[in-house]
Amino acid sequence: MSKTIELTDSNFDQKISSSEVPVLVDYWAEWCGPCKMVGPILEELANDFEGKIVIGKVDVDTNKDSAAKQRVMSIPTLVLFKDGQPVDQRVGALTRNQLEEFINQYI
Repeated sequence: MSKTIELTDSNFDQKISSSEVPVLVDYWAEWCGPCKMVGPILEELANDFEGKIVIGKVDVDTNKDSAAKQRVMSIPTLVLFKDGQPVDQRVGALTRNQLEEFINQYI
């Protein structure tokens, strides 16, 4: 069972601002090859870091407003939110080790 959460234009602000732990948001699309490489790693990390970080996914094709607010120009883009505010981001497919290092800076 997936521990990632689906974020949409309608629930994005509420989910991000109400989280008591940092939220790593994956901006992705079904047609994106690098996104398909990162997706399974994020699923694993959502399980491994449960209770320490929330991993959310925004499909940029169906949630254009959420992507536009963060000025997402290419995907995958990963934005880390802390206390409801974006604090860091990475663009492109990252390895599991790179993702863990990114997350560990903020938990």
